Amino acid sequence: MSEEKDGSRKYDAANPKPLADFMKTGWAPTPLEGIVPNPAMKFCKARIEKLSKKYPGKRIVLPAGGLKVRSNDTDYRFRPHSAFSYFTGITGSDAVPDSVFILEPKGDGHEALLFIHPRSSRDSEEFYRDAKYGEFWVGRRMTLEETEFKYGIAVRKIEDLAKFLGVEKPVVYVRGENKVVDKQLSKDKEGQAELLTYLSEIRLIKDSFEIAEMQKAVDATNRGFADMVRVFGAASSTSRGERIIEAAFFGRARLEGNDLGYETIAASGSHACILHWIRNDGDVKSGDLILIDAGVEVDSLYTADITRTLPINGKFSPAQRKIYMLVYEAQKAGFAAVKPGAKFKDITAASHAVLAKGLEGMGVLPISAEESLKPDVGLHRRWTVHGVSHMLGIDVHDCNDARREQYADGVLEAGMILTVEPGLYIHPDDELFPAEYRGIGVRIEDDVLVTETGCRVLSNKLPSHPDEVEVWISNLSKSN
Repeated sequence: MSEEKDGSRKYDAANPKPLADFMKTGWAPTPLEGIVPNPAMKFCKARIEKLSKKYPGKRIVLPAGGLKVRSNDTDYRFRPHSAFSYFTGITGSDAVPDSVFILEPKGDGHEALLFIHPRSSRDSEEFYRDAKYGEFWVGRRMTLEETEFKYGIAVRKIEDLAKFLGVEKPVVYVRGENKVVDKQLSKDKEGQAELLTYLSEIRLIKDSFEIAEMQKAVDATNRGFADMVRVFGAASSTSRGERIIEAAFFGRARLEGNDLGYETIAASGSHACILHWIRNDGDVKSGDLILIDAGVEVDSLYTADITRTLPINGKFSPAQRKIYMLVYEAQKAGFAAVKPGAKFKDITAASHAVLAKGLEGMGVLPISAEESLKPDVGLHRRWTVHGVSHMLGIDVHDCNDARREQYADGVLEAGMILTVEPGLYIHPDDELFPAEYRGIGVRIEDDVLVTETGCRVLSNKLPSHPDEVEVWISNLSKSN
């Protein structure tokens, strides 16, 4: 954003002194009413204790990040860095760009400090001139005292950050998220990489607060899927109907949450064969399937990640049902593989075994399923190129910086949350399949909690069996 020294833009109105003086007068006190301690506070305290023990004697710096430019002087909606939110509990509209969380070595542990840009006082020009932080522009921020009460962390002004960091100490920090932090602290690629790894691995096991927030995100997403089915008729009657469906889900995400967890995939017809189809500019035609991959990110920033492949007219054709049932059975096998002590890779292996066997039975696989399933062969993956699972939580692809031996080659433990999402994608120009199957893409994705005895499908209230899907669509259509 191109700004003047007072935070205004070059094309903003002038600020003559009589106006500046007048703007400082006549304001009543407006403290926030009804602030209560953040429910995540006790969980954040436990997380902070683990981080403190990991880095004794070292200053730990976790920036929230800043605004990101969309175009020229307009920015994307702010979403704080996941590590910042995980340890502070500060999310949603309370998150202020450029905030920095620091664990400062103290005795045998650390003192938690939060540097923020607090509410602009009425004796300054910021509140009406600064387009980035001013209250007239972006709304009320909390004061230092309000923030400290709600989040239980000692709070300081962001203007004091550079001086504070100027007192050198051994440090680990997340680089690339804050200009002041990056300028003040020396580069240590090895230390930064180790920190990012730890910040991912500490999130592999979810606490009870996280599990509850994930269920909240899943339940909101379920309602968003119902919203999308209700507009199938409208989507079918206009060009670029995929965007009608996308828009319906966005409304639910903003109503019940912070935002979308990721860009919604609304892939009708053969667009379903494009794994990350987010153009969503296609027509929605009766007789086709539509693959919808969507998730609500709730205010705590935890997100669901669910996919359903649905018949637009409410009924699967025989060819569509055959491919769908193969994916459905593959997902069931994936669920069965989710249990403590199993390997993360077992989920994909179990699902792919079903898919390969089905493709062999359909006569499209040129070798046996057994041969194809060998790690150095994999011909069945022509129609299912992605893995079947990933970790899920405060990021849609959660824990992404974890070590391979802790994640991809790791062992499942109770408290992990992950997806199970097999798919088959038969492109319209794929001559290995009979014509009636070409252009069909199917994925079924659910969010799963690893329990002490197996798993719990958090999204099991959203129908997935084709018979149940047809009834569900019919009932939603009648309720319009």
